[in-house]
Amino acid sequence: MKTLLRNLFDFEREDTPGERLFFRIFEGVVLYFILTFAWDWGFYILKIGDVVLPLGIANHLDVSFMFGHKLSLLNAAAITGMMAAGFFRLWRFGYPAALLLLHLQYAARYSLGEISHGSNVMGMALLGLALGMIFFNERKDARRFTFGFLYFFLGLGYMLAAASKLIGTGPGWVDGRHLWMWIAERTVDTFSLTGVIEHNALQLLVLDFFSVATMILAFGLLTEFFAFLMWFRRTRPWIMTLLIMMHLGVLLTMKINFPANTVLLILLAYPWGLWLDKGLALLDASFRTRLTRPTLRHT
Repeated sequence: MKTLLRNLFDFEREDTPGERLFFRIFEGVVLYFILTFAWDWGFYILKIGDVVLPLGIANHLDVSFMFGHKLSLLNAAAITGMMAAGFFRLWRFGYPAALLLLHLQYAARYSLGEISHGSNVMGMALLGLALGMIFFNERKDARRFTFGFLYFFLGLGYMLAAASKLIGTGPGWVDGRHLWMWIAERTVDTFSLTGVIEHNALQLLVLDFFSVATMILAFGLLTEFFAFLMWFRRTRPWIMTLLIMMHLGVLLTMKINFPANTVLLILLAYPWGLWLDKGLALLDASFRTRLTRPTLRHT
C-alpha cells in the first residue's frame, strides 16, 4: 500500500518550478474543456422539453426547471465565474462550486438518454482539483493529490471498462465481426450526414481481413484491462501511450473522437514537469551566458 501511495502521490518529493508551471498548464486545459462543455450544454438545453432518462442529481431533483428559458445560460455564466475564481485563487471553493453547477448542467443536457465520455473524464479532473483545494493547505500537496487522484481513477475506470466487456460478452468480444458491424453502423451515420460512403485505408484493411479486425479489438481490450499500470511511475508512460493509441484507433476505425480523453492522457502520461525544468534550466543558462559574455568594442 505504501508503494502504491508513493507512486500515486509522492508528497515527499521536492517541488520544482517545472512542476508548478505544468500544473498551471494542466489547469488551463481543464478550464478550457469545462467552459466549452458548460456553454455548449447551455445552448443545447434551450431545445429540450422533457426528461427522458434522469441522470445523477436528476434522480432526486426535477431538472425540467432548466428548460424553456435561459437559466442554463445563466448557469454556464456562473460556472465560468467559479472556474475563474478557482484558477486565479480568488476563492478556495471556486472549483467545488463549479463542479456542482456543472453536474446540474450535465444532468439537464443528457436527460434525453445519452451520455458524454469526455465530459465525465474532465469532470473527474475538476473533482480532483476541487478536492485538492479543499483538503490541502499546501499547493504542492494539492497538486500531487490531483494527479494521483486522476491516475488512480482513470486506471480503475479503464480497467472496469474492460471487465464490463468481458462480463457482458465474454472473450468473444474481440471477434472481428463486431468491429465490422460497428464500422457499418458508423458508416450509416456518416452517410446520413454527407450522402457519401467513404472508408479510409485502415477501415478497408479491417474490412478485408478478419484477423486484423480481431487483433485491433484484442489490443483495445488488453490495453484497458492493464490500465491499472498507470498507478505506477515506471509503467505509467507505456500503458498511457497504449491508451492514447487505442483512442486514435477508435477514431480511425469508427470515426468516434474522444478529444478530452486523449488530451488528458497526453498531459498525464509523460514527465512534462521534468522536461519543463530542463527547458527552464537551459533558458537560464543561456540568459546568464549572454549577460557574462564580453562585448567587443570597435575603434
